[in-house]
Amino acid sequence: MQPTTSGQSIAAPISQSERILVIDSLRGIAILGILLMNIPGFGLAPTAISDFSVQPQGKLNYYFWYVFGPGVFEGTQRAIFSMLFGAGMYIFTTRLEKRVSGMLSAELFIRRQLWLLVFGVFHAYILLWYWDVLYHYAICGIIVFAFRRMSPKKLFIAAGVALLMMTVVENKNLYRDKNTIRKGEIVAAIDTTTTKLTDKQTEQLAAYEGMKKRSEPEEKKKRMKKQEEAITGSYAELYKERSKMAEEGETYGMYYWAIWDVTLFMFLGLAFFKLKILQGEAKTKVYAWMAVIGLGIGLPLSYMFVRNDVNYNFNHFEIVRNKAFEFYEIQRFVHSIGLFGLIMLLYKSGWFKWLFKLLRPVGQMAFTNYLTQSIMCGIFFYGIGFGYFGKLEYHQLFYVVGTVWIIQIIWSNIWLKYFRFGPMEWVWRSLTYWQKQPMRRPKKEEPPSA
Repeated sequence: MQPTTSGQSIAAPISQSERILVIDSLRGIAILGILLMNIPGFGLAPTAISDFSVQPQGKLNYYFWYVFGPGVFEGTQRAIFSMLFGAGMYIFTTRLEKRVSGMLSAELFIRRQLWLLVFGVFHAYILLWYWDVLYHYAICGIIVFAFRRMSPKKLFIAAGVALLMMTVVENKNLYRDKNTIRKGEIVAAIDTTTTKLTDKQTEQLAAYEGMKKRSEPEEKKKRMKKQEEAITGSYAELYKERSKMAEEGETYGMYYWAIWDVTLFMFLGLAFFKLKILQGEAKTKVYAWMAVIGLGIGLPLSYMFVRNDVNYNFNHFEIVRNKAFEFYEIQRFVHSIGLFGLIMLLYKSGWFKWLFKLLRPVGQMAFTNYLTQSIMCGIFFYGIGFGYFGKLEYHQLFYVVGTVWIIQIIWSNIWLKYFRFGPMEWVWRSLTYWQKQPMRRPKKEEPPSA
């Protein structure tokens, strides 16, 4: 059959029978898991998120910080979601290529990504979520698009290159800071009563003393208080604080480290999809080995990564001085693969069909749910809402997570009984095809939870 360019045919929504249901379920798990990781960013000052020393915290708070923060889960849900995005890009383009000829499939994909970029800017500068990933996914998705036809072996190599580059960037930052300390200590040892410092030496000493001062407990508490006042103040104060942080993430952060962090897992997701691993069609032992090796190696690595900060009481100056190698991305990569393998083992067991079925609609509405998480948490935490920012202990933040989860699970399952798409999915799809999409679900079509 020859590909068609009929607008009606191109934009026609896929039926439930065409959907890869386990990917929808995985997307639902990941989008809820992302809130689990993001909630400290909504409820705590940036200084207090990774620095456990600035506020008095009990053992329960430490446990929650470690397990849901840098020790076990940090970065894993973003990793899985990035893998699913890489696979989703391939699904979107290959299905289009069967329907259309020429460059139209590429044109539609690029338009889709550019709209995603617009939504990312909206998310960062209107909803004021400074950890937005839509902007990064929009740009990195276009990059990965150019490699979509590569074999799984070559995609694994590309993922390895991204992991290597990210590790290089981390260690470049580490040794830049170590160099600041080394030069500063040399200048600080000079007897200024007999030797006048040069302008360069004065700058080196100022950089050294500035790093040391920023690591002092009282200085960190001052920064935290200032951040809390901005977030709980007026919209203008909130906008100034959050937009400044979003701007850094979408400029320096995007092109210096996020480009490697995100493409790493997009390449991996594309390879896993081509090998049928993402669809749950690989042998059970494949997922078992992923879980055993990934968690068996990844969790001890994560513990080592976190203990370094704890041992020096989160004093950045002392951490930099004593750390020899930065390996955040390596430990995140390994334990993320392990957690993915564990989730797929649960799927393969058949014991958790009810859970994957329950979360499938959440995944089909992942875009809508991602943005509404920011809306609900913004209303609860920011000063323009209920103003709970900085007022909850670490473990109490997860009561909010549970509440949002319940709301999103219920409303996603109800919504998709009557409609084909989530509200934002409908907007995105309509803008991509320049054609208003049919919203209501025909009565004869089964909902996704069926």
